[in-house]
Amino acid sequence: MRTGVKVGLLAGVLGLVAGVGLAQHSISRYRRALFSARPLKRLSALGYLSAYPTVETVRLLRDYIAWERQPMLRRRAEALVRRMEAKLA
Repeated sequence: MRTGVKVGLLAGVLGLVAGVGLAQHSISRYRRALFSARPLKRLSALGYLSAYPTVETVRLLRDYIAWERQPMLRRRAEALVRRMEAKLA
């Protein structure tokens, strides 16, 4: 029974490490999509990044707001920044 517990713990730790690595990959992919030429990809990236209220995300969104030309997407990013700043304060 001890071997089974050890295997289970090892599998849990490996799963956690793999999950963190996959999450980091996804975040970097969506950050690149934030400055895509396609508005739908940018909207999708905003939605994804809204789940990660960090200081780094706020800085990235501020750069995005200065870059974005479409008013709807710019307003969405501004609302996200306000929400994240309130949550981080």
